[in-house]
Amino acid sequence: MDKTACFTVGIVGASGAVGQELLRLLEERNFPISTLRLFASARSAGKTVEFKGRPVVIEEARPGVFAGVDVAFFAAGGKVTRALAPDAVKAGCLVIDKSSALRMDPDVPLVIPEINPEALRSHKGIIANPNCSTAVALMGLWPLHKRFGLKRYIASTYQSVSGAGAEGVRELEAQVTAHANKAPLQKKVFPYQIAFNLIPQVDTFGPDGYTGEESKMMLESRKIMGLPNLPVSATCVRVPVERAHSISINAEFEKPVTVAAAREAIAAFPGAALVDDTAKGVYPTPLDFSRVVKCGVGRIRLDTALPNGLAFWVSGDNLWKGAALNAVQVAELMVRDGLLRPKSALAAV
Repeated sequence: MDKTACFTVGIVGASGAVGQELLRLLEERNFPISTLRLFASARSAGKTVEFKGRPVVIEEARPGVFAGVDVAFFAAGGKVTRALAPDAVKAGCLVIDKSSALRMDPDVPLVIPEINPEALRSHKGIIANPNCSTAVALMGLWPLHKRFGLKRYIASTYQSVSGAGAEGVRELEAQVTAHANKAPLQKKVFPYQIAFNLIPQVDTFGPDGYTGEESKMMLESRKIMGLPNLPVSATCVRVPVERAHSISINAEFEKPVTVAAAREAIAAFPGAALVDDTAKGVYPTPLDFSRVVKCGVGRIRLDTALPNGLAFWVSGDNLWKGAALNAVQVAELMVRDGLLRPKSALAAV
């Protein structure tokens, strides 16, 4: 990455869970920033956030604020993206969006850098970040697809409460505390009590009985992997885990599979860490892969129901690879490949 060029970077939704992770990662990974602009709702405007030891004042996210911004990370939901992303693009700002608003737009690349970086060359000002469960699942599926040719997959997710934002984390903590104190448990974020429970609903139900999260896994997997007719069946479940999603996957492939070859493919893939020694009881867990760049893949075994099938388990940080980290990696790759340059540098040419 060219760190001689420095960028004016914006974060829309800077006060939210993903926005906070973006700040942390931009600092830890030393992204080349000359000026940082933070945007949020009117109620957060005026508050300050520390970045590299200095306070940065949050501004109200509204039309007209993106002049001079080179790249803006949007992490404030689909409504905000639809309202403000076109204005940012008009101002010459690259938008990297976390919401689901534009993921399936044919003019908007949906990118995981380890899988389809070539799609970055065809953007028209907006790049979409995948859904958290899709991103984590594909860290296990993609290297196996490259080795064996993916035919279809079935997934059951175990999604942490942080996927519902900071409010989801607070609700779990409050319910656990209430339970310990033998007090009534209150619920606002989730449709059922989440403490000591599982909720087989993430997002709203569609007419086919699948939730939005489940449909996203199917549609986004097809687009990112370039497999428009890939059969996918997902069941998405919210679990009482604070951070990092886990996914159980059963996949069928075109070519004969072996566990040894599957392990080799996973171990060689830059987005995954092979954690697979069942003889010693070693496999990935959400705690082990919270705030970790790679996603852990383990429990790899031959599927007993699918021909040329593999069953395996993936754990990955939904706020990192499923959100903020993937967005930062997109920006880093674009800088490295000369696809993103500061406006000041372009004006000087």
